[in-house]
Amino acid sequence: MPGAEVYANEASLGAGIAAAGKPREELFVTSKVIDLDNGRTVRDALTQSLARLGLNYVDLFLLHSPKRLEGKVLAAWKELEGLQEEGLARSIGVSNFRVKDLDALLEIATVVPAVNQIEYHPYVFKASEPLLAFHKKRGILTTSYGGLTPLVYQKGGPVDPMLASIRERLEKDTGKHVTEGQVLGLWLRAQGIPQITTSSKLERVKEYVATDALPDLTSEEVRAINEAGSQLHFRYCVQYFDDNSW
Repeated sequence: MPGAEVYANEASLGAGIAAAGKPREELFVTSKVIDLDNGRTVRDALTQSLARLGLNYVDLFLLHSPKRLEGKVLAAWKELEGLQEEGLARSIGVSNFRVKDLDALLEIATVVPAVNQIEYHPYVFKASEPLLAFHKKRGILTTSYGGLTPLVYQKGGPVDPMLASIRERLEKDTGKHVTEGQVLGLWLRAQGIPQITTSSKLERVKEYVATDALPDLTSEEVRAINEAGSQLHFRYCVQYFDDNSW
């Protein structure tokens, strides 16, 4: 369950958790800290998130952006390690970190970030290869947000024919309605990359959940999406990934 103070969704997420009545151990709740301005600490941020969520711990707490925390990242991480020891966050990680951001963090870290949540979809596949290789080497899990970018923000791009063709194949094989968004979810699954998504539309949430029941893409289909995605570079968020001046 992805929350973040910048999403302004923690209170509604907490209300949903309370209404669902599910045992806490069956849930995996994530949140993030976006800034530490005016003397605010990571403890302050996490305590405030927990209050909005109505929980006494989160399963994963992330530093949301090295740019928004510029000059404070290393101290914030050490504080976050302490909060994990206290049990306020079961796991800790980062989001939107580049290789050089992770290199600097790992120089002082006792705990390796469990996760780096990044914008990841076929149109940043090629550019992300060095970062994903670094993650693999250091045991950091890649998770993806913005996985539907080719359909939402770059419609008409080179992956569209691949997605349509694979969708048709899956519908024929399964007898189920399949969407191109689900094909992108299967592309992420083929790489072992969890898809992080939020939606205010119930049908979108059902579509996301139903992806789990679909069969895997073939290796040829994954390669075709990779090759098509490599024909175009498009990044919707975190433009500093492509800005060598920062």
